[in-house]
Order: sequence, then C-alpha cells, then structure tokens
Amino acid sequence: MSSTKAYAALDTTSPLVPYTIERRDPKPHDVQIQILFCGVCHSDLHFVKNDWGMSTYPLVPGHEIVGKVTAVGDHVKKFKVGDLAGIGCLVDSCRDCDNCKEGLEQYCTNGWVGTYGGQEKDGSGATHGGYSKSILAHEDFVLKISEKLDLAAAAPLLCAGITTYSPLKHWKIGKGSRVGVLGLGGLGHMGVKIAVAMGAEVTMLSHTASKEADAKRLGAHQFVLTSDAEQVKKVTGYFDFILDTVSADHDYNSYLALLRSSGTMVCVGLPTTPAQIPMFNLVFGRKSIAGSLIGGLPETQEMLDFCAEHNIVSDIEIIAMKDINTAYERLEKSDVKYRFVIDMATL
Repeated sequence: MSSTKAYAALDTTSPLVPYTIERRDPKPHDVQIQILFCGVCHSDLHFVKNDWGMSTYPLVPGHEIVGKVTAVGDHVKKFKVGDLAGIGCLVDSCRDCDNCKEGLEQYCTNGWVGTYGGQEKDGSGATHGGYSKSILAHEDFVLKISEKLDLAAAAPLLCAGITTYSPLKHWKIGKGSRVGVLGLGGLGHMGVKIAVAMGAEVTMLSHTASKEADAKRLGAHQFVLTSDAEQVKKVTGYFDFILDTVSADHDYNSYLALLRSSGTMVCVGLPTTPAQIPMFNLVFGRKSIAGSLIGGLPETQEMLDFCAEHNIVSDIEIIAMKDINTAYERLEKSDVKYRFVIDMATL
C-alpha cells in the first residue's frame, strides 16, 4: 500500500478538502499512473451531493484522467513506464457476461466498477478517482493517449468525448446525416465537434441566442434558437438524429417533433424527473427515443484514436486543485466553456 494525496468529499454538504488515501501496490496486470490532469464532470458534483442516492464517503471524484505510467505489473503487455495513458469512468467489470465479452463493459450485467464511488471486485474497499496524485487499474481498463493531443484538453474525452461518440457511432452517423445537438455545454460542444468530423450536417439547438457564435466556431453548420417558433418550424420533421445532452428538466416532445420519420433522439443527460412522452409522438412517424451511456473500453480507445486523427479535444479552463469548490459553484451555474480541468501539479 502507498499513501496518495487527494481531495475528498467527507459528506453531502461540506466542501472538498485535502485528504490522504491508500492505493494498493500494483498487481501483475496493473498499470500505475501519475495523474497530470483530471477533468471535472457534472457527475462529480452529483456524486459529491449524493443526488443519485448511491454515494459513500469519503469520496474522491474524478474519472477523466490522463497522465504518465510510473509502474507496471510483471504481466502487463500493453504499457511501459513513461507511456501516456488515461483512465475513464470504469476500472473493472465482471469480464464474463455477454456485454463484457462484446466490449460493452459499460453495460456489464453483473455490475461494473466505477473509477470512484465503486467497490473493488476483490473486496478490498472503495475505489477513489482522479482528484489525486496517482491511480492504478488493470491494463484492460487503461487507455493509450496519443502524443498528438494536448494532454490537458484530452482529459474530458475520457467521459464527455466517449459519451457523445458512442451514440453517434452506434446510430451510424456519417455523411448525409442531419444531426441536431441539443444543449451547448460540456457534452454538447463535444457532440458538435465529433458529429462534424464524422461528416454529418450539424445543427445546434439552444434556447440561448448568445451561443450561436460559439456553436458556429465549434463547427455547427446551423443554429436554431428553440424559443423562436419560426426557427423551430423550419426544422420540424428535419433531423435524422438528435443528440440530447441536457440534464435539466425539459420537454422531450417538442424535440421529437423535429425528427423525420424513423428518426431517433438519444438522451445522454440525466434529468432527475421522469419523462412524459405520449406514444402518439412516437407511433406517428415511427420515431424512437433512446439512452446511451459512455462506451466500452474498445470503443473508448477507438474514440481517442479518432480524436487524435481529427485533432479534436475539449475546450477547457485549467484550474488549481484548491479551486475545486469554486469550480463546482460555477458548474452549477453553467459558468464554464466548456470543461474544467484540474492541473494535478497543484495538489
């Protein structure tokens, strides 16, 4: 065991504070990483506040982790000391269910292990995330990071990137696809960049007129102000696919109306109240509404390679570790363009 400096939430209401955690020594297949940068995901805030009723404390958040390999177990084949590497939302799964065997570890039917807030499969205790100096995981759950990518700006790819890439890939978005991206935030801005790189015609759907310039800068071909009835009317029945990134409560039905027949709206945000969707809005048009969760390890590596090929990273604001509580306050107000990333040298 080794002691590692970290920042932790000790309960649902107190600010995050400096904390010391214990990391295990590398097992034969483990890769140990010195964390250089860690992205701040909205899920971190939800977990700290126990909004989803599954948090245990002390809680060290962070699942957008990039750094350098400092040690490897005797049986590790994929990494060597000095390599750039990353860890996303998962550090283990059962490996045996049908989904795991297909590389869909995010849908492990026996329960995957989260990078933080989970329990180690061997019963050794809770997992702790990337708001810390180092982390280790089985090599199968560690990802290669290209030297082509800006390391700090690549960190959010481990969650925001794969969360938007996975549904776009699964629904075969490409040249000729008409894609609407709902919500221009940490997820939405990645959705725009990735969908454009895939060859789609991309329209940003937003209720904030001031976001039009930024949407166009990110690559969106069109912008629709969703509070303007005339603009909305022009795209009614227009889209093949809508990527809904909004986590606040909103009316799904108004956006289902924008789909063409056989179109699909995929939700990657997590509002806390149930959706009310009359079946008429789906049946008359053979429309679908679906959900999608991050991606498995093979697809996450594919996404990282795709982003390296197309020079895609997140738009970020780098912060010091000591400023995490202020960052959380700003995150609740959507006051960031578009992802906070912690420089772990400041811990």
